[in-house]
Amino acid sequence: MMVPYGQRVTPDDRTTGARGLMRPRPVDRTVRVIVAALLAVWFALPIVPLLLWMVADRWSFPAPLPTEWGFSGAASAVAQGAVPAFGRSLVLGLVVAAIATPLGAMAARALTKGSVPAPRLVSGILLAPLALPAFVAVMGLTVVLLRARVPGLVAVVILLVAAAIPYTVYTMRVAYAAHDMAYEEEARTLGATRRHVLWRVHLPLVAPGLARAAFLAFLVGWSDYVITVLVGGGTIITLPLLVAGSAAGVGNSAVVAVLSVSAILPPLLLLLVLGRFGRRYPVSNLPGSGSPRSRSAKGFL
Repeated sequence: MMVPYGQRVTPDDRTTGARGLMRPRPVDRTVRVIVAALLAVWFALPIVPLLLWMVADRWSFPAPLPTEWGFSGAASAVAQGAVPAFGRSLVLGLVVAAIATPLGAMAARALTKGSVPAPRLVSGILLAPLALPAFVAVMGLTVVLLRARVPGLVAVVILLVAAAIPYTVYTMRVAYAAHDMAYEEEARTLGATRRHVLWRVHLPLVAPGLARAAFLAFLVGWSDYVITVLVGGGTIITLPLLVAGSAAGVGNSAVVAVLSVSAILPPLLLLLVLGRFGRRYPVSNLPGSGSPRSRSAKGFL
């Protein structure tokens, strides 16, 4: 902002000038809209054929649309056990998220505070599953679990949690790196107990990070194929196994489309829920504090 010589610049003038500089230009907005539209089209293109195949009984080349409409694909998917498989995948995803998220959060907090000896070595061990091929890591741990006579379902959960922990640890380390401990210290100074500090200060501040970590852990349990096949031995049929089995055959396009869309919906709905309700998470009023102090945390998106 240009100011005539000799005129005094007030704080309001500085604020107005800064807002003017930070105001997005129309060209930038247009570019962002175009890029967002192109990305939306790019991600929607593979979904459109699946949605059409879901309601198609027959679709022969080169017809642009199905030649016969119907729901035989959905009926076949239900007959093959899609509903129980969907439930197993959902339970696995939720259980893995419920276990891996707090474990990753505790490990990340300890590493961030520097209360762990040899933090680099510990971080390397926690992130090691990401560097190893999935088949190698699963086979090595499977031998140990089989010799310990761990039940198949429990072994699957243990291995899925081990596969999800690197994601939760990394996500929560980023969250704790930006976490301000002064809020917790002030709460203790005002007389808050550890329980109140945990539930009314700490968890609200790290809630967006916990949401991201839980979402990634859920994806690991929901979409896994290798661990369920190798460790479950074909006794634990999940939705990814049904999708792979149907895709390996010929003439199952409608069934594959129904199963694939069913596999997409829960993560997408969970992402929308987290984006809708996790944008602002204020710190609750502390007991004994004269005036409420809150800090809004940015949400999941």
